[in-house]
Amino acid sequence: MQDLLDAYLEHLRSERQLSPHTLAGYGHDLAKLLAFCEREQIEHWSQLDTPRLRRLIARLNLEGQSSRSLARLLSASRGLYRYLIREGHCPSDPASGLMPPKGERRLPKTLDADRAAQLLDGALEDDFIAIRDQAMLELFYSSGLRLSELVGLNLDGLDLPAGLVRVRGKGNKTRELPIGRMARQAMEQWLPLRALAKPADGAVFISQQGRRIGPRAVQLRVRQAGVRELGQHLHPHMLRHSFASHMLESSQDLRAVQELLGHADIATTQVYTHLDFQHLAKVYDQAHPRAKRKGSTE
Repeated sequence: MQDLLDAYLEHLRSERQLSPHTLAGYGHDLAKLLAFCEREQIEHWSQLDTPRLRRLIARLNLEGQSSRSLARLLSASRGLYRYLIREGHCPSDPASGLMPPKGERRLPKTLDADRAAQLLDGALEDDFIAIRDQAMLELFYSSGLRLSELVGLNLDGLDLPAGLVRVRGKGNKTRELPIGRMARQAMEQWLPLRALAKPADGAVFISQQGRRIGPRAVQLRVRQAGVRELGQHLHPHMLRHSFASHMLESSQDLRAVQELLGHADIATTQVYTHLDFQHLAKVYDQAHPRAKRKGSTE
């Protein structure tokens, strides 16, 4: 069983070209499934049936595993069995039709438009690090990039005159995104400084030593900017969430926002409709004469 699991993970790495982070997540979840099979004295993946897999999910739920974690485990299991069925090792998928227990759906945290402007319009020092960080923040918010997409961005993916950036997202899929005016200006300030650092490769965002900046370093710089400008914790995905929420508030075009974010499933994008409703409800409470709280104008 371990050999087939290793072959599947290698398939994900070499053929599907999943990121190391995503691959590690699959490996962690499927290791749980393998350990369960060993406890149940299951000697081949074809012997795992739906009732026993349902029992595993129920037990993990009782142990406090979140609905989201259980959904991820089922998704990893389905991916494994698609591979095993295609390779002729199993006749069916025991996870077919299984659903995780429903849990409370947590909405992503966002900045409102004023807080986003406060972050990006703060005083900018005239040095390498500050100008690079400003370009990163602007590009995150302007184009809704994932962290992996920003650190993986190369010069050949930029077309500043056309206002476009080409990124490689999940599943090795490429998409082109617009770059806003302020982000273009920030990039135009950054790129000459980048060239002076003698870059080791085509990476857009580099350290002062010329090496591609890594995800942890970007997370640290974003967190520091959040504390400095907003007095709050900030992470790269919050800027992506803010981009999506603000785009949906303005455009009401869910399909367009799905394309911009690179979501394979529109259900993933629909979480932002809940955020949009919260925004509309807040506006209603503040503006509608029959919704105003007593005492607010007395």
